[in-house]
Amino acid sequence: MFDMSSHGPDVWVGESAEYPWGRVYGGQVAAQGLWAAAQTVDPRFRPHSMHAYFIRGGDSKEPIRFEVDRIRDGRSFITRRVVARQSNGAILNLSASFQAPEDAADSTAISMPEAVTPPEDLPSSDWGILIDRRPVERELNVARNWLRVAGPIGDDPLMHILAHTYASDDIPTEAVELTHPLGRPGFDGESHDDYPYMGASLDHSVWFHRDAPADEWTLHDMRSAGVAGSRGLAIGEIWTRDGLHVATMVQEVLLREARR
Repeated sequence: MFDMSSHGPDVWVGESAEYPWGRVYGGQVAAQGLWAAAQTVDPRFRPHSMHAYFIRGGDSKEPIRFEVDRIRDGRSFITRRVVARQSNGAILNLSASFQAPEDAADSTAISMPEAVTPPEDLPSSDWGILIDRRPVERELNVARNWLRVAGPIGDDPLMHILAHTYASDDIPTEAVELTHPLGRPGFDGESHDDYPYMGASLDHSVWFHRDAPADEWTLHDMRSAGVAGSRGLAIGEIWTRDGLHVATMVQEVLLREARR
């Protein structure tokens, strides 16, 4: 995924995997965009947040061009903007901020959900070769899944941040679907063949709080307050098995009822 080639100053070109839904996976293009931004930053700076708009669906059969704009280099923070393009125009507009390490207080005021079934006791629900996925019992507007990215990834913390970014686009739509009057397909055992929505990720933000291996199980805990105007917002966290708060995610999802 990150075997990307340089095409001039601050420009990289990458490829996409093939996905069951026929388009580029949003988590992939966001992770590749963050990788491109990181190539222009001193390695001691780590991504602490990224905000992405998915502008149009990407074609997985066509290379993706990532253009990086060096917005600002500060002593503590560095800001970058990345536009991902294909032949039909821009498919992603991403902003990323990087921070130099600081010796500062570390506290967590929220807790990981209790009594969550461990991943070893749950059936697999993978949709590709890069993610192991184990859905946990859903609760009203809450979608919880154990996820891990295929590894080993290695020891570079940046690569694990990129892998968490890749995985972070998977679960938010589930949480929004659970609040829609049509519900979540498959929630009560019904077939996924007649999917009732035309859906897409609209925008996506991740704040990275602490380092954790992305090739080990993490719990993605997503909640949604409902839908309006064919849009729903999902908010949640990534947790390690021992309760470390790794990241916070927010995503707005387009969820239109399919027209037959």
